[in-house]
Amino acid sequence: MKKELYPVSDSTGHHINTESKHQLYVEVSGNPEGIPVVFLHGGPGSSCNNNHRRYFNPDHYYIVAFDQRGCGMSTPKGELTNNSSQYLINDVERIREYFNIKQWLVFGGSWGATLGLLYAQAFPERTSGMILRGCFLAREQDLFWFAQHGASDVFPEDWQAFIKDIPVDEQSDLVAAFYQRLHHGNKDTQLKYAGIWADWSSKVATHNLRSGAAKRTPDEDLVLKVKIETHYAVNRYFIEEDQILRNIDKIPRVPVTIIHGELDQTCLLRTSQQLAAAIPNSELIVLADTGHLIEESNMIDALVDATDRFAETLRTPH
Repeated sequence: MKKELYPVSDSTGHHINTESKHQLYVEVSGNPEGIPVVFLHGGPGSSCNNNHRRYFNPDHYYIVAFDQRGCGMSTPKGELTNNSSQYLINDVERIREYFNIKQWLVFGGSWGATLGLLYAQAFPERTSGMILRGCFLAREQDLFWFAQHGASDVFPEDWQAFIKDIPVDEQSDLVAAFYQRLHHGNKDTQLKYAGIWADWSSKVATHNLRSGAAKRTPDEDLVLKVKIETHYAVNRYFIEEDQILRNIDKIPRVPVTIIHGELDQTCLLRTSQQLAAAIPNSELIVLADTGHLIEESNMIDALVDATDRFAETLRTPH
């Protein structure tokens, strides 16, 4: 029998100050005496929602979820100053210290997996285990597949809609082309290109869902979200090329489960295969008929099963 999400549990919101004007919005739920886990959302530029804490048994876990800088209910919304991977890594550690947690399970998918790996490499002694989904390693080849050439061959009609308003002489660097329009264009230009970027991203991510995803009418929130995403992309996620794999020996020797849908066209399966091959004793679970999204049925089953198994094996590190 497939596992399902746990019921929505009550949560408490916190606002945590940083070294700058950024203030982080953090929600905690579950059992304060349970296994601490931090949920790292994707994007960059996305945010957490109530369903994210439902992947964990609230009787067994103390669940911490937060909106990354400029995202969701963190403020200032959309702020890009002092907003880079290193700041986010330090924010995760700042939140751990705020709640006086000794160690925690790191749970993240897509960009959240990237951030989780960077955090575990920076603070290995604070990481009790990892559950990673649809891994993104933030290399040139990973970004190139999504935003230059690769997924373009899988969804040719949608790709033409993505690039048709970009002049030919700018199409050799589409991330830079969209960045220029989103960060330096007028309001109408920003709305237009945020919508185009989001439509392409949604098509690639949701292609495995029967209903697909309804196109979102561009608004200011979408502009801010895509601005953050392109801010990170144009800066190559503020890390060195292939930094994660080159520093893989810094990952602590803790249980690591990697789950990936074989039909994922946002982050390719080979990325998680490379990661699993590099991490000794890691577990790679490949899901048939499954794409990128955390909400897909097979993914829910696998992730909830993974958190249930971790709950049986991890000692409460308070």
